[in-house]
Amino acid sequence: MRKFLTTVSAALFALSISFPAFADSFSDAQKGNIETIVRQYLLANPEILQEMANKLDEKSKLAEATQRESALKAKSAEIFHNPADAVVGNIKGDVTVVEFFDYNCGWCKKSVSEMQALIGKDKNVRVVMKEFPIFGPGSEYAAKAALASVRQNKYWAFHQALFASESKVTPEVVDQIAGEQGLDVPKLKIDMNDAAILANVRKNQELAQALAITGTPGFVIDDQLVPGYTPLENLESMIAKVRSGGGCKVC
Repeated sequence: MRKFLTTVSAALFALSISFPAFADSFSDAQKGNIETIVRQYLLANPEILQEMANKLDEKSKLAEATQRESALKAKSAEIFHNPADAVVGNIKGDVTVVEFFDYNCGWCKKSVSEMQALIGKDKNVRVVMKEFPIFGPGSEYAAKAALASVRQNKYWAFHQALFASESKVTPEVVDQIAGEQGLDVPKLKIDMNDAAILANVRKNQELAQALAITGTPGFVIDDQLVPGYTPLENLESMIAKVRSGGGCKVC
C-alpha cells in the first residue's frame, strides 16, 4: 500500500508540473473548477490511479534494468575480477557468481547454506564475495575484518563463522570469532584499517549503487542480476543457462 501511495503521489506531482505555462493561463477560479472536475473524475474512476501506478512502476523497472545492463558492461572488471575481493570455490571456474552481502542481514545468513551447497556440488564455479555493509558500524567493522582475514588465508572459515553467530555481529563479536578461528587478531586489526581495504568497501558500495542494488543479498551471475535471497536450485539453473549459452558474456 505504501508503495502504491508513493507511486500515485509521484503521478499526481508529474501531472501538476507537466504544463506549468499552460496552467498559468487560467484564473484562480478556473483552476479551482478544473481541480474539482479532476478530483470528481478520479473518485468516480479510481482504477485510473492504479493504471497510472502500474505504468510508472513499469517505467521504473525498465529504467532500472537499463541501468543495470549498462553498469554490468561498463564495470565488469570491477564486479567480477577485482583482486581486492575474496574469491571462494574454484578460482579458475568457468562461471562466476558474485554475492553482495552484509553480516547482519538475516537473508544473507540464510543464503550461506545455499552457497556452501553450491560450492560443494559445483566444482567449476567461482564465487566473488562483495562485502557490502549496510546495517551500521558493526557490519562495516565485520566487512573490513573479513577482507583483512584474506591476508591470513582464513577468509572462508571466518566468513562462515561470522554468519553462524547467534547474536548481532558487533566489533566485540567479530574479534571473539576471529580468535576462535585462529586468526592473529592484533594483525587483523592493523590490516583491516589498511587504505586498500577501506577503498574496497567503498568501491563495493559504489558498484551496488550503479547496479541498483538497494538491499542484501544481491547476486550477479554473468549478465543477470538477482536481488534478494535466491534458492540453490535457482542459482544452479542460472549457472547452467550461462554454460549452455556458450559461457560468460561479461564474467
